[in-house]
Amino acid sequence: MSGECKTESKLEKILRSGQFAVTGECGPPRGADPDVVRKKCQLLKNKADAFNITDNQTSVVRMSSIASSVIMIQEGMEPVMQMVCRDRNRIAIQSDILGAAALGNKNILCLSGDHQKFGDHPQAKNVFDIDSIQLIKTVRLMRDEGKFLGGDEIKGAPKLFVGAAANPFADPFEIRVPRLAKKVAAGVEFVQTQCIFNLKKFGEWMKAVVDRGLHEKVFILGGVTPFKSFGMARYMANNVPGMDVPDELLQRMKGTAKEKQAEEGITMAVETIKQLREMTGIAGVHIMAIEWEEKVGEIAEKAGLLPRPSV
Repeated sequence: MSGECKTESKLEKILRSGQFAVTGECGPPRGADPDVVRKKCQLLKNKADAFNITDNQTSVVRMSSIASSVIMIQEGMEPVMQMVCRDRNRIAIQSDILGAAALGNKNILCLSGDHQKFGDHPQAKNVFDIDSIQLIKTVRLMRDEGKFLGGDEIKGAPKLFVGAAANPFADPFEIRVPRLAKKVAAGVEFVQTQCIFNLKKFGEWMKAVVDRGLHEKVFILGGVTPFKSFGMARYMANNVPGMDVPDELLQRMKGTAKEKQAEEGITMAVETIKQLREMTGIAGVHIMAIEWEEKVGEIAEKAGLLPRPSV
């Protein structure tokens, strides 16, 4: 998929130029110390093209995604600011979109957000005034037509490259591609998928995506997460909703000596990236090394993805 860039996003330029994109992830701290973000930035710098800043991930209170994104921009890097619908109504959402763009953000990832019962404030009141598909439409309306949802004109439209998430492994499987099609119709420009462990099932999803021609309308980045240990692999298989970890991967981790399991997890992540690069319709990878940011560069290098291109 080619075409003219509508924003100043480095990620958009790389994708539209046909190069294989790499994104990483940076989780904000559970405190107000900006140096925590800065230290993570130094571990990640030049290891990918842009980096997701999560928005109170798993409904746990953290430093705001907008503030953390600005710290990353100050470090000379490009954030993909996540925004969830759980905590804001449409007034606050549009206000934050304007604020984020004014502070230099060039990418936004539109998410519904995990239900608050999974987090550290299960008694909190959720909002969900709009969902992720409506949020995509909102950003595109504000950017392309210069209008608020209420119909008023915006003086200074937010120029944001619009992304969303896709989970090919959630049930029921048969609605996964139609749900992506809805996001494409809403105006999403790039999609990052859930962690891919079951490559066979992911391949089935991608074939259906390609059969519908959706890969020509949206850039798809496959999600890759390295296992630190057998314990982590078992936890993700048994306790994380919408995750598909085949038994053969669990047995492979279990059969590896404890002190070698982290290394084996990285090897498996690299193998996944190499297989994704061979798939029709994959435009890049999203490396999610959860609280293991120092390994993103090693994974990217072993997968032949470094150095990253300049634009």
